[in-house]
Amino acid sequence: MIEVERLSKTYGPTTAIQDVNFAVKTGEILGFLGPNGAGKTTTMRIISGYIPATSGTAKISGYDVHEQSMEVRRRIGYLPENPPLYSDITVEEFLMFVASIKGIPSGERLSRVKWATERCQLEDKRKVLIRKLSKGYRQRVGIAQAIVHDPPAIILDEPTVGLDPKQIIEVRNLIKSLAGEHTIILSTHILPEVSMTCDRVAIINKGKIVAIDTPDNLMSQLTESSGYELEVSGDIYRIKSLLEKIQGVSKITIQDKESLKDDQLNRYLVHLTANLNIELGRDIAALIVNQGLNLYEMRRTRPTLEDVFLNLLTEESEVVNDQ
Repeated sequence: MIEVERLSKTYGPTTAIQDVNFAVKTGEILGFLGPNGAGKTTTMRIISGYIPATSGTAKISGYDVHEQSMEVRRRIGYLPENPPLYSDITVEEFLMFVASIKGIPSGERLSRVKWATERCQLEDKRKVLIRKLSKGYRQRVGIAQAIVHDPPAIILDEPTVGLDPKQIIEVRNLIKSLAGEHTIILSTHILPEVSMTCDRVAIINKGKIVAIDTPDNLMSQLTESSGYELEVSGDIYRIKSLLEKIQGVSKITIQDKESLKDDQLNRYLVHLTANLNIELGRDIAALIVNQGLNLYEMRRTRPTLEDVFLNLLTEESEVVNDQ
């Protein structure tokens, strides 16, 4: 549905993006994740036909964004970071205007506007002036204008920025409801947005794609954050020696003795690194208790998308510094 190959954009001596490659399958939600200034918005603007690329190609449903711009525009809905709204007209008037400039026949416009307002839960706001709407509802209007012509591809640039937690959940659920019928690229720097909404993730940093996969596969590659965290007391060297004998434990880390030790209870925090797919909790607990040692707390630790994100950005920074 969406194909991006070797996409680059330069502004004079500054390279915004370089050799960006990814594809989005029909009905899929791709999270385009990166820190501020990584090149997310530049990529979204090129794909939507808003600005030209310096080199490379982007295609929507087989149509080249640059060479067949009008065909592409008929097939995409685009929500920029700041929704393009007219504040002094009603929601319905605005969407009717958008429907007309997007080429929807006059006899179908009202039904298309009704459909878009229903999908975005704006039915009771149709006659309200846009300037009287909350930011959350304005964001809904922005999404409604992007889907009013029922495009096969939807591009959303930071759709939840500036919203409160309740509004974020509502917009997130709306985006998820559009999947399947539409192919969606969701650009964001908010990690929970990606893990809760997207089928796959493309991580961009300093204008280059550094990883692309499902959230689960990305997290499974990061083993250093998986394992168990224990709060124990007793002879810490004996405890460490016992834990090292458990098959599947690859690394044991004890926090700084002076800062962790409780003079009265002699407690320590121990982190075990283990294979993410092996459950060792029962063996660990049984070993400590059967040896007459004290186990106050034990919890499973798993890598998060934040761990993956920060790890990839750190690796990329180290590679750049080495060069």
